[in-house]
Amino acid sequence: MTPARGWHLLTAVVVIAALVLQLVLVLQGGRVLDEQTPPGLGIRLGRLVSYFTIQSNLLVAVAATLLARDPQRDGPWFRSLRLAGTVGITVTGLVHFFLLRPLLDLQGADWLADKMLHMVVPVLAVIGWFAFGPRPRVDTRAVAVSFAWPLAWLAVILAIGGATRWVPYPFLDFRAEGWGHVAVVCVGITALFAALIAGFRYADRRLAP
Repeated sequence: MTPARGWHLLTAVVVIAALVLQLVLVLQGGRVLDEQTPPGLGIRLGRLVSYFTIQSNLLVAVAATLLARDPQRDGPWFRSLRLAGTVGITVTGLVHFFLLRPLLDLQGADWLADKMLHMVVPVLAVIGWFAFGPRPRVDTRAVAVSFAWPLAWLAVILAIGGATRWVPYPFLDFRAEGWGHVAVVCVGITALFAALIAGFRYADRRLAP
């Protein structure tokens, strides 16, 4: 087994294990990230897949699994999947560390799932991208998809928040924080996405294939 295949396999195993653990906790009635009073099972499952954390980890899981089978994987849809997953999981780690971590008080398996999804997987994914590629794989379509996905997610989440009074993250709670605060946070995170996409694209061109 090559180092690249081994790293991608490790990443796939860790992220799938983290997602399965979080799913089991939800099925058992555990807290979903920062929720204090879990609702019914159907709503919990719907909310689970609404978290950007879960979506970005799912993208990493698919990309890492495909790369474990073929470390030189390519194709238009794969390029979009890999870049979106890598950028998304990087934002997940950064936002968790700076905005969410101080607000959480998790114990036991909930704590473990949280750290795996928000810290371990981002580190594995980013190291894998820089150390093993494959590259070049960042094109205009991949950039567009990677930027459109979080914008679409944000629009849907704010619409859901307006209809149900639920948002996945405290910094998006416009009822508690006000639209001004939420707008500033959204602009800041959007700028972070733009900067990371530009940075990954630059590195994809400059680093050796």
